[in-house]
Amino acid sequence: MANRLAHETSPYLLQHADNPVDWWPWSAEAFEEARRRDVPVLLSVGYSSCHWCHVMAHESFEDDATAALVNENFVAVKVDREERPDVDAVYMEAVQAATGQGGWPMTVFLTPDAAPFYFGTYFPPEPRHGMPSFPEVLEGVKGAWADRRDEVGEVAERIVKDLAGRSLAYGGDGVPGEEELAQALLGLTREYDATRGGFGGAPKFPPSMVLEFLLRHHARTGSEGALQMAADTCEAMARGGIYDQLGGGFARYAVDRAWVVPHFEKMLYDNALLCRVYAHLWKATGSDLARRVALETADFLVRELRTPEGGFASALDADSDDGTGRHVEGAYYAWTPDQLTEVLGAEDAALAAAHYGVTEDGTFEHGSSVLQLPQEAGPADADRIASIAARLLAAREERERPGRDDKVVAAWNGLAIAALAETGALFDRPDLVERATEAADLLVRVHMDESARLTRTSKDGRAGTNDGVLEDYADVAEGFLALAAVTGEGAWLDFAGFLLDLVLDRFTAEGGAFYDTAHDAEALIRRPQDPTDNAAPSGWTAAAGALLSYAAHTGSDAHRAAAEGGLGVVKALGPRAPRFIGWGLAVSEALLDGPREIAVVGAPGDAVFQELRRTALLATAPGAVLASGAPDSEEFPLLKDRPLVAGGPAAYVCRHFTCDAPVTDPEALRRKL
Repeated sequence: MANRLAHETSPYLLQHADNPVDWWPWSAEAFEEARRRDVPVLLSVGYSSCHWCHVMAHESFEDDATAALVNENFVAVKVDREERPDVDAVYMEAVQAATGQGGWPMTVFLTPDAAPFYFGTYFPPEPRHGMPSFPEVLEGVKGAWADRRDEVGEVAERIVKDLAGRSLAYGGDGVPGEEELAQALLGLTREYDATRGGFGGAPKFPPSMVLEFLLRHHARTGSEGALQMAADTCEAMARGGIYDQLGGGFARYAVDRAWVVPHFEKMLYDNALLCRVYAHLWKATGSDLARRVALETADFLVRELRTPEGGFASALDADSDDGTGRHVEGAYYAWTPDQLTEVLGAEDAALAAAHYGVTEDGTFEHGSSVLQLPQEAGPADADRIASIAARLLAAREERERPGRDDKVVAAWNGLAIAALAETGALFDRPDLVERATEAADLLVRVHMDESARLTRTSKDGRAGTNDGVLEDYADVAEGFLALAAVTGEGAWLDFAGFLLDLVLDRFTAEGGAFYDTAHDAEALIRRPQDPTDNAAPSGWTAAAGALLSYAAHTGSDAHRAAAEGGLGVVKALGPRAPRFIGWGLAVSEALLDGPREIAVVGAPGDAVFQELRRTALLATAPGAVLASGAPDSEEFPLLKDRPLVAGGPAAYVCRHFTCDAPVTDPEALRRKL
C-alpha cells in the first residue's frame, strides 16, 4: 500500500512513502481525520541524513505488526524538519521542556487540536537500556487516551500554556558595545580547548559563526588571542577526520574532542559557512592551509551538492553500502591498511598510512581509519602524496555513494551563494562566482513570487508548498548582498531589498525582536522565535546582519534601526552564552566598526580600477560593504555623486556618516581597510 507521502517533494518523506504505516503529511486534513476518528496524532519528525531516523524507520515503521498498531489507534503524521523548521521548533521546545533533552527522530503524541501530551525521541523495537519499546509506548498512549482522557487534556493544556508564556523580551535595551563583546571573548576563552582547538568537549561541532566573530574581533581590535583561537581551531579541524582529506568538505560534527571520528553526514549549511570562514581566515593571515581548504570545500559543494537546476542539495547521508549489502555509517570514507595496499601497492600504502594516520588497529570501527592529516607532506614527497590522493579518490568513487537529499532549501542556498561568490572573487575563480549566480537565479525564478515572497524548498526545479521562514529571507538576502559586491551588479542589491522589506513588514515583533514565521503564516501552538545560532545562523541574527549591510548600502534608517533592535538580544546573551550567538556577535562587530561603506569608481577595463576593487574585496574591516562601477552609475546608491579623481579611478570610504578623502592608490586604500 502506498500512503499519502508519494507526492511530496521532501526526499525524507519519500523515504517513508512505502511504509505500512499510513502516513499523512502535516496538514489540516490529518488533524480533521484525528477528530473524526477521535484518536490522537502520532507526530514523527526527522530528516533524510539522520542516522537514528533510519534505524527507527527500519525497526518500527517498516514492521507490519507495529504499523497495524499505529494505523488502528492513531493518525500518523510525518514531518521533514528541514522543510518545516517552524513545526520542528515548537514541538522540540516542548520535548526539551518536558524531558530536558531533544533530538531526532522526534516522536510526539498530540491531541486532534495539535496540543502535545507525550514525548520522546528514538524508541527501540523492544525494551532496552531502561527505555520502553515503541509498541509499549503506543499501547500506553492508547490506554491513556481511552481511560484517562481528562488527564491527557490537562497535561496538553498546561504544556501549551507554558509554551505560550515563553515569549522573548529581548531587545529594547540598546545594542552591544565594547564591553559586551570583550566579555563574550572572555567567555569563549574559558571554554576554549587549547590543546585540540574548538570549544567544549565531545561531541564537538565546527563553530563556524563563533570563528567569524573571532576574525572580526581581531580585525577591529587587533586582539591576538582572538585570531589565535580562530586559526588554531581551523587548522585542527582541517587536519582532523571531520574534514574529508580526499574530496574536501566537512562532516556535521566529531564524536570525540580531537576531531578524529566524524558523524559522517555532510550538510550544505556547514560547508557553506566553513568555506566562507576559511576564505576570511586567509584574508586575515594569508595561510596556505586556509586557502586550500576554502577552495577544496567550494569545489566539493559544486561537485557533490549542485543540482541539475543550478541549486545546491541539502545533504549527503552518513550511511552507505559497505560492499556486502549492509548500510554502514562512514563506509564510503574509511580505509584499512589492506585497502590502501590494494589500491596503491605496498610501498605507497606505507607512505599513505603514515601521512593520513591509518593504523593497524584503526581509528574508527572494525579496524578501519578515518583519514587525517597529522602534518603536511615535505617537499620531497609532495608530488607522490598528490598522486596517492588522486588514486585513493578515484578508488573511492567506485564505492557505493551515500544518499543525497536533493531538496533545495532557500536559506542554505543563500549561505552557499555568499560563500562561493566571495571565495571565487578572492581566489580568482570566476567559475565559482558563476555557480553562485546560477543558484541565485534559481532562487529568484523558482522560490520567489511576484511580491518577493519566498517558498522554503524546491526539488527538481519545482517549488514546494511551504512558506519561507525568517532564516530564508535573511540568508538569501545575505547571499544576494555578497553577490552584488562581487559582481558589481546592482540588481542583486535590489532583490535583497525586496526580501528585507518583507522582513520589516511580516517578521518583526515589539521591542526589536523577530519572529521565525510571518505574521500571516499557519498558526501553530505558539509562534516560534529563537535568537540562538545553532547549526546555522538563527533567522533573527541573520536578519540583523543582512539589514545592517543593506542599510550601509542605501542609507536606509528603517533597516538600520531594525538591525540595531535585533541586536539587543546579543547584548543580553553575548556575555552569558557566546558559543550560541556567534553570528549575532559577528554582526555586532560590524555595527561597532561602522560598517564601512566602500565605493570604487572607474571604467571596468581599467587596471587601477580593478586593483582598487580587489583591495576593497580583501578588506578585513568587519562587515564592510562594497559598491563598484562607473561614476554616478544607477547600479548602487553608494556610487551617486562619486566622481573620478583627475580623470582616473578612485575609492571612497565612509563610516558613521563621515567620509574620508578619495584615494587613487591601492596601497593607501589597503591601509584604510
